[in-house]
Amino acid sequence: QVQLVESGGGLVQAGGSLRLSCAASGRNFYGYTMGWFRQAPGKEREFVAAITWSDSTYYTDSVKGRFTISRDKAKNTVYLQMNSLKPDDTAVYYCAATYGRFYPKQAREYDYWGQGTQVTVSS
Repeated sequence: QVQLVESGGGLVQAGGSLRLSCAASGRNFYGYTMGWFRQAPGKEREFVAAITWSDSTYYTDSVKGRFTISRDKAKNTVYLQMNSLKPDDTAVYYCAATYGRFYPKQAREYDYWGQGTQVTVSS
């Protein structure tokens, strides 16, 4: 059974930092692209960042220069380092995995999802 388990969320003041982790298990993730999405109250789930198996990374414009996605293939873990956080970053952050897609950015393109971790940024 595939599991993606996020951790590292919490409450932080504007300008602060958090590091999210996503531990994947239950299958061989060779070749998978791993992504982070977020969903704020009353809004649709939106793409944040993703990293391909070849370690290419891409981001939504609003987080470029502030967030960094990385992965440890040996540990089947993906990270999201979030710096210079803003109140608009407040959301539930989800980890997701997919295979065989070309730079996927849509939630429907991802096959596996975690349960999410809350990030709250106070002003």
